[in-house]
Amino acid sequence: MFGAVSLMTPVYTQARGYATLKDISMRLKSVKNIQKITKSMKMVSAAKYAKAEKDLKATRPYGEATSVFNEQAEVSSEPENVKKHLIVAVTSDRGLCGAIHTSIVKAVKSLLAEEKVQNLDTKIVCIGDKSKSMLQRVFANNILFSVNDVGKKNVTFLDASLIANSILNSGYEFDSGEILYNKFKTVISYTTTKQPFYSSTLINSAKNIGLYDSLDAETLRCYQEYQLASMIFYALKENSTSELSSRMSAMDNASKNAGEMIDKLTLYYNRTRQAVITRELIEIISGASALDAKE
Repeated sequence: MFGAVSLMTPVYTQARGYATLKDISMRLKSVKNIQKITKSMKMVSAAKYAKAEKDLKATRPYGEATSVFNEQAEVSSEPENVKKHLIVAVTSDRGLCGAIHTSIVKAVKSLLAEEKVQNLDTKIVCIGDKSKSMLQRVFANNILFSVNDVGKKNVTFLDASLIANSILNSGYEFDSGEILYNKFKTVISYTTTKQPFYSSTLINSAKNIGLYDSLDAETLRCYQEYQLASMIFYALKENSTSELSSRMSAMDNASKNAGEMIDKLTLYYNRTRQAVITRELIEIISGASALDAKE
């Protein structure tokens, strides 16, 4: 008597270029999770930064004292006396701290370009995986060795001493060298700085070395080892403080950006949900009106 009736569930297809409520909800959830992570990283960096800044004040005499002797003795690296040059690039193993590692790598590349013109035999010691990963693509032959896991908890003089011993026992007889690091200025600023150091031969041939009495070869060698370790320790402390302050600022900016994105996504989600509800109401009312018209 009655024909077959096909019961079909209506399928709502999403227009191309428009996100569904589920897509927006998933995106909103992921951004909120990212904001939680960035806020946590900011709090951790802030706690570490407060301690690092306090330690840095006690460490700065190490860096200042190392340059006093060179200035008083007037140690200089004349081009004719320098054939081998060593660059120590101080970075770390962790990222998410702005351009703090990139600035060191840019300074290293600039020095390498200058020294290539001067035909110097230049080698690089990379402290931290970040400098190694960025430099080994182009300057793999210039890397003498690399060091990682330095100052994972807190930078100590033992870490600097081990690096200095590795440099002096590497077999590379450098004439002069430079330590490149980021010097801490304020919470939001730092300066990429280079600290020169010299071989015992250049120190022994300094202009005013005669002002110091009882300086034999063994004393100068011991002083050079201690001076290099002190310089590296100071550079590690300065760079660590700069890195923590930079990461704190970067995570603060990331949290603010995530908050702005959450507000936009929430507004977009509410508008989309309202549009879906309105469309469904229109379909219900249209269907009811069609049924009334048939009756």
